[in-house]
Amino acid sequence: MTKRIADARADADGDITHVRFEGNTRFTSVERAIPMAERGEIENTHVVHPTDGRANHLRTNPDGRDCNNLDDMAGDK
Repeated sequence: MTKRIADARADADGDITHVRFEGNTRFTSVERAIPMAERGEIENTHVVHPTDGRANHLRTNPDGRDCNNLDDMAGDK
């Protein structure tokens, strides 16, 4: 069964730090969510592996809608 991200939180720099899955009241850290996404356990999401030394991060799959983008969920518009 896959999970769907319903909300996100960002730090002061605008980096996504936590996500909340539908049906949950608590947020899950991105560090914990990244392996879940790599295993295909999170809908509409993939992991970006930068080659410039930056940390891996989550990204929603492009679909033309802004409402499901992690930055928009976190209020970082």
